[in-house]
Amino acid sequence: MALHHQLPIYKTGVDLMKLAIDVQLQLPRSLKRSLGDKICDHCAQMLDLMAMANATKAAARARHIEDLLSHLRAMSVLMRVGHEATWIKTPVWSKSVQLLDSIGRQGGGWLKTVYGNPAPAA
Repeated sequence: MALHHQLPIYKTGVDLMKLAIDVQLQLPRSLKRSLGDKICDHCAQMLDLMAMANATKAAARARHIEDLLSHLRAMSVLMRVGHEATWIKTPVWSKSVQLLDSIGRQGGGWLKTVYGNPAPAA
């Protein structure tokens, strides 16, 4: 088993955390503690859940991955709201979409390996 910091999903998560910190620094002062902290907190939780999922098996792993995907959805919403309100610039938001999509695909694939690939529909 690979160490969690060697996993591609974790490396993408670290890139997302760096971006989240940049977002927090660029937000208006009145939003740094509220919106910025929430974005960074979701990202930190995602990194922690990646490590926990890598360290567990079966049902516990699936639970961690599902929680990870839940934080991913919440972070996506916060980033979209920030972008629509023009607090988050388009290039930064675009990069966040790429990173979040990548983590979502990797997490979904990881979840499929836990549950086993279902048979294709007839």
